[in-house]
Amino acid sequence: MKTDFDKYLDSSKIVSEIIKKIDLTKLSFEIGFKGEVIEVADGIAKISGLKDISYAEMVEFENGVLGVAINLEEYQVGVIILGDYLGIKSGDSVKGIKRTLSLGVGDDLLGRVIDPLGNPLDGKADLNYQKFYPIEKIAPGVTKRRPVDTPVQTGIKAIDTMIPIGRGQRELIIGDRATGKTTVTLDTIINQKGQNMICIYVAIGQKSSRVAQVIDIFRKYHAMDHTIVVAANASDSASLQYLAPYAGCAIGEYFMDKGKDALVVYDDLTKHAWAYRQISLILKRPSGREAYPGDIFYLHSRLLERACKLAPKYGGGSLTALPIIETQAGDMSAYIPTNVISITDGQIYFEPDLFYAGVRPAINVGLSVSRVGGAAQIKAMKQVAGKLKLDLAQYRDLAAFAQFATDLDEKTRSQIERGARMVELLKQGQLVSMPIEEQVALLFCGTSGYLDNIPINKITIFENKFLEHMRNSHQSLLNKISKEAKLSDTVINDLKKIIEDFKNTI
Repeated sequence: MKTDFDKYLDSSKIVSEIIKKIDLTKLSFEIGFKGEVIEVADGIAKISGLKDISYAEMVEFENGVLGVAINLEEYQVGVIILGDYLGIKSGDSVKGIKRTLSLGVGDDLLGRVIDPLGNPLDGKADLNYQKFYPIEKIAPGVTKRRPVDTPVQTGIKAIDTMIPIGRGQRELIIGDRATGKTTVTLDTIINQKGQNMICIYVAIGQKSSRVAQVIDIFRKYHAMDHTIVVAANASDSASLQYLAPYAGCAIGEYFMDKGKDALVVYDDLTKHAWAYRQISLILKRPSGREAYPGDIFYLHSRLLERACKLAPKYGGGSLTALPIIETQAGDMSAYIPTNVISITDGQIYFEPDLFYAGVRPAINVGLSVSRVGGAAQIKAMKQVAGKLKLDLAQYRDLAAFAQFATDLDEKTRSQIERGARMVELLKQGQLVSMPIEEQVALLFCGTSGYLDNIPINKITIFENKFLEHMRNSHQSLLNKISKEAKLSDTVINDLKKIIEDFKNTI
């Protein structure tokens, strides 16, 4: 006869109770991670169910297309579709796959063209990824960073001398369309050959033909060996354009975490903001100024804050960001430009009037600034270009004033003459980068007054002949400037003698 105690020890009853509990758990789990499509529009799906889904978690539609949850509401979830959304219809089932959106990364990406999901676009073999990096990631904290003190040599005289960019910096490239913004970033990427810098060019909402031209330029100048192109073209969905810069940033972080230096160009974040606005309006998020959603600032701040220079104990790598913003009629006070200016460590402003006047690169010195400053310059450059930015800003003011003045004192006239020659000296053609030691030698000529008696229309001729003379006859001195990174008294005296002797021969 079984007692009450024996009844509680009945193994079959215990097993059946456990099975019931497991079935209930399975049922609740399935309810939380399954849903149904309510509505599909322009690459965005609204889904009921999926009550246990997290932000940036991936889902799979019944036709195999993936999506990412970006809008979590009480009774529905907004998902951006990562693929062909035309095959998805209302009533289709959706399930969560318990994985946040991540991108395959690895050294095999070098020289390749991919989309924001990591799929190759260049027709070459499939990629072998070494690991997966989350597309969204919290930026490194203050304790993990170190000051920016190593230069990114762009090869562009006007930038390296007056608006230096450091490894780990975020420098905004801003200006109207067709003023040379993209060209400057291409020059910078090409100039990184042999400087231990991995470059990522992110094309957001660009014409496919334009992206093809950029890739062709990289190949022509042998820059693809150290460059990765992430392309979300104008014909791609707003979802892919929204993800593109985060994908480029994740690739850069992979190399940064390996202790390497990486440079990411976002071309351009204006179109990125447009794509996000489109997604937000479809999701019926409340719109604010210029119809942008309230979190548009956070959209770019969480991207650009990931650029930094890591402390040695965390690998010592760096991620430099060069975001591009397009202005309308030079309006830097518009919503998106002011947002990104407040996030970045400085901006380089391209002025249409200068561009049309033949000053190229058309950089407005007065409105451009690098908040890292001389910390990202070698000592030799600081020696020759220390006061150049201030002098050129004053020159523009004096030149504007001189248009209305008939009689100028000697000091003002000489300042205007010197400024005009320095403006001419800083002009530079497209895709013609210049080594830092040649820039130093050339700037020394200008700031030391050796060009004051040369006609302005002869400055370019002087520059070409002088640099050719230095390369042919005094390469050892250029190498010494590059190696020592400063101008000693001996080097200064040698430069003075070389310049004086050269002027006597022309």
